[in-house]
Amino acid sequence: MGHPAPRTDTNPYLWSQLRDLPYFRALLRAVEADFYRHFELAGPILDVGCGDGQFASVVFKQAIDVGFDPFLPSLREAKTYGLYRGLAQSLGERTPFPDAHFGSAFSNSVLEHIPGLQAVLNETGRVLQSGALFLFCVPNHRWPGNLSISNFLKRIGLQGFARAYVRFFTRISRHVNMLSPKEWEERLKTAGFALEDHWHYFPQAALHALEWGHYFGLPSWVARGLTRRWVIAPYRWNLALTERLIRKHASGGAAPNGTYTWFVARKLN
Repeated sequence: MGHPAPRTDTNPYLWSQLRDLPYFRALLRAVEADFYRHFELAGPILDVGCGDGQFASVVFKQAIDVGFDPFLPSLREAKTYGLYRGLAQSLGERTPFPDAHFGSAFSNSVLEHIPGLQAVLNETGRVLQSGALFLFCVPNHRWPGNLSISNFLKRIGLQGFARAYVRFFTRISRHVNMLSPKEWEERLKTAGFALEDHWHYFPQAALHALEWGHYFGLPSWVARGLTRRWVIAPYRWNLALTERLIRKHASGGAAPNGTYTWFVARKLN
């Protein structure tokens, strides 16, 4: 397929994400959600790192056969959506599924957080059938060098503070793997996959909106702690201004200098 072009209309996933999540997370998820419309996943479908299930519940109309995640509270929340036929508490390096069981798999903004990345890719390859599609997306090698605050610190000569800020923001984002497409291709090959396609998305301006959202979104963390909801008033009258401000960044499509990358891999024989 050709790389997805930016939408000329409003991203249909923006509102459904914004009413449930802090705006910076909603923005990224809306862009990623729009890419799935280009693919048809064969069953049984595996969600590698399903988390609380919110994302999949917005994107997929068909049931997902199995989702797994190591965190039990997230799985309990995922169960409430009624999307998954089965949920398993499991680490990605060792899953309770038979060889060549699944017809396709996806992993949305998960693999960047996993220290034992190669073992997870190997295990994903083990449980997928020959020819199965594996879709995933992650921040890429450009991500650390495009943060607004560190770049400002560099411009005024505070190189040490700039490096410290990148380390800080990487840590709070829980990013471990920010690899180039070449590095991903090598890891996928080791796990028995062929890389069929990839494209970058989420350019620098969108990353800046996400970066500052971590700070402007602090009230959402408080709301989550008190009410178990990220957004206390998920209504248009409350979120209309936020939606209007970030809408331009949610148009999606491939961006040559994007700070995130979408991958299309296929399991080999």
